[in-house]
Amino acid sequence: MRRIVTVLLASGVLAGCTVGPNYVAPELPVPPAFVGPQGVAGASVDPARWWSAFGDPQLDGLVERALKGNPDIAIAASRVRQARLQEIVARSAGLPNVNATANASRVDFSKNAGFSSLARAFGGNSSGGDSTGGAQGIALPGSGITTFSAGFDASWELDLFGGVRRSTEAARARTDAAVWSKRDAAVTLAAEVAQAYFALRLDQAQIATIEQELVRQRRALQIAGNVAKVGLVPPIDVTRQRGSITSTEARAEPVRADIAVRMHALAILLGEPPATLMAELAAPSTAPLAVPTIPAGLPSELLRRRPDIRAAERDLAASTADIGVAVADLYPRFTLTGVAQLISTTLGTLFQGDSLQLTGTGAAQFPLLDWGRRKSTVKIRKEDREQAYQRYRATVLQALRDVEDPLTQIAAERRRNAALQRAVVDAESSAKSTESQYRTGFIAQDALLNAETQVLSAREQLVSSDAQLRQLTAALFKALGGGWEAGEGGASPAGSEAARP
Repeated sequence: MRRIVTVLLASGVLAGCTVGPNYVAPELPVPPAFVGPQGVAGASVDPARWWSAFGDPQLDGLVERALKGNPDIAIAASRVRQARLQEIVARSAGLPNVNATANASRVDFSKNAGFSSLARAFGGNSSGGDSTGGAQGIALPGSGITTFSAGFDASWELDLFGGVRRSTEAARARTDAAVWSKRDAAVTLAAEVAQAYFALRLDQAQIATIEQELVRQRRALQIAGNVAKVGLVPPIDVTRQRGSITSTEARAEPVRADIAVRMHALAILLGEPPATLMAELAAPSTAPLAVPTIPAGLPSELLRRRPDIRAAERDLAASTADIGVAVADLYPRFTLTGVAQLISTTLGTLFQGDSLQLTGTGAAQFPLLDWGRRKSTVKIRKEDREQAYQRYRATVLQALRDVEDPLTQIAAERRRNAALQRAVVDAESSAKSTESQYRTGFIAQDALLNAETQVLSAREQLVSSDAQLRQLTAALFKALGGGWEAGEGGASPAGSEAARP
């Protein structure tokens, strides 16, 4: 009994020994502020539902449906559940294993067994049948023994050097990484839906622009016909104007095909068949799409907000803990095993006190010669940690770029958009003046056709710029890590435990 107590006390003392490096959160240098120009936000924007800032209920509905039905989100959720189950597996490795056992066995001895003479010497008789033994309890040749047993066995590998604790630490960090990866999938999906939706609305706006221009061109065809009748212009002007209309109509066909492709893409993002949204999105949106202004904030806030950065940091924590698991394998292993059984040759006496049999075993395994396998495994885990650290650095650097690029592009596109608005006004005014002059025969048709082309081009560029502003704004929201809600649990704050050696 004293030996058992001594072993347990020693185990308790050594249980506080956890080998391997402790994780320290990485501190990467980031600039104090973003270089790109930032606007001043108007109304407050909920980062978790940033798409609502565009003021389009249809967009809101599409994003919400995608977050519920997209297969990638379902896969990410499954990985979170899988990681949490892996935590249970890792923790259970440090606990005793207990099994219930039951057994019934029958042995019929050979009549020609070599110990038959020995059995007779001890007073057994050599008669066959179902005798369970002779006078001294020795089974005779030709007889048999039936044995029943029931009990429990338990084994416990003592986690003296913290290998199991490090394994549990790694599993917990990987669960956190899975949660952040799920959130990152939601961020990416919301941005993809918004950008696909804006591209669809751009195509529909281009169709509307082309149709408006066709109305004006058909009116110009009537004017050309009337002017040709009175002899102010040659009849060829009518043909040329008709050709301009045909060319404009042909210009719309690829855009109509692209509209169908955009709808297919949106349906797939929602986790639905490609043709699902054809009727729902056929009509152009009547909602005046706003272009929200959002300040980027500080780079240090980005490290806490971006799910991909948080996931990379948790992967680094897991890789650090893996080193401890490998280091623990360099040390001896100690295992305690106990067996408690009831054993009897008859069921009637099986559950009596005299049938109890106890067995206790303590075992130690010392690594002696493995040709460098364990030490190489430790070095491999260290290289894994180095790679995880470099991935974390790369993720942070890419995140900074992801914010800087749209900041610069949005500022430039806003200036371009303002210039295009002026260009549309000028082109429409010029076309109106040119049409009036053409009516009276003062100018040739070439000037009118040129004016029509300029109006169409200016309008198309303006609607394209409007869509580009929305898409760049969606990209900025994504870059800032917007689009996830902190309701899943399981992800600890970045840097709460461990990182760069």
